[in-house]
Order: sequence, then C-alpha cells, then structure tokens
Amino acid sequence: MIAHLQGKLVEKNPTEVVIDCNGVGYNINISLHTYSLIPDSENIKLFTYLQIKEDAHVLFGFAEKSEREIFKLLLSVSGIGAGIARTMLSSLEPKQIIKSIASGDVATIQSIKGIGSKTAQRAILDLKDKVLKVYDLDEVSISQDNTNKDEALSALEVLGFNRKLAEKTVERIVKENPNASIENIIKLALKTL
Repeated sequence: MIAHLQGKLVEKNPTEVVIDCNGVGYNINISLHTYSLIPDSENIKLFTYLQIKEDAHVLFGFAEKSEREIFKLLLSVSGIGAGIARTMLSSLEPKQIIKSIASGDVATIQSIKGIGSKTAQRAILDLKDKVLKVYDLDEVSISQDNTNKDEALSALEVLGFNRKLAEKTVERIVKENPNASIENIIKLALKTL
C-alpha cells in the first residue's frame, strides 16, 4: 500500500525514525542496518512495508529494497513475526542472513534472540531456494555510524529486553570495546542476552 516515503528527517534513533512528508509525520520502525545507512541529511527516502493488524497499522522502513525483500521473506516463515524479523536484521547484516539461509547455517540463525532450532530449520527449508534464485550476495552494502551507550540501551529496551540486564551487558561491552559503534554494541548485546 505504501511503497516508500520521502521527506524531511525529523527524528532518528536506532529503532525508529520520524519522517515529515508534507506536514504529516510518519513513525517508521527500522532495523540497525537501516539506521547505519540513513544519512544525517535533512531529506531521506525509505522503502516501506505496512503491516496491518486488528489493533495497529505499523510501518517498517528500509534503506535498501533488498533489505525490505528479506524482511518480507522472513515474515513468510511460520514462527517469525515482524519483531523477530527486525531483530534478525538488527543482529545480522542482510548479507549474512542470506548467506546463512543459502548455506543452511542453522547455528547462525538460531543465535538470534527469539529463534529456536525448529524455527531456524524452517526458515532455511522455506527460504533456501528463494534466496538462491533472487539475491546477488554482493548487493547489500555495509556502513558504520557512531553514537553512544544510552541509545544502545534504549534500542535494546524497545526490542523487548529487561533494562537492568541490558545495562550490565552494555556496560561490559563498552568497557571491553570503548570505541564500539552503537550497532556493534547492540549486536554484541543481542548475542549475549
């Protein structure tokens, strides 16, 4: 229904952005991968996926069409909802997800919070052929962005983690890696929480 939004970036944090399109502010849920690719410029464009449920209409935004397509593929797997799909795209780069599915790497997919061995195996079984047909493994780009511990904690809370547990984990990560970007802090935290 809404294929993309282009407008003025009003607010940006690791889990969502607000884009003003001609006076209407759209709240869009994003992954860490998209967060790292969004420029700090005033005007941006995000490809979107609108999820309609009985109690909510939720917009998900992606810096790249390929990430949106992976998100839609993940949603087609029984046991993977929008929250888990977003966590997958925040924990692993889209390219890593594609490679893991294509190579049948259950351990990598299972390492993501909320995914057990059966769901990981089902994702590989359901998506392996589609991924091999559709994706060129070089088309997903990687980028770094710098921010702080508080934003990482906020993002982990939005993703559903206990604040006190997340604080301890993030403190340890920042102590070990003082120059870690927000994406790296959150990715490391997602692996240990």
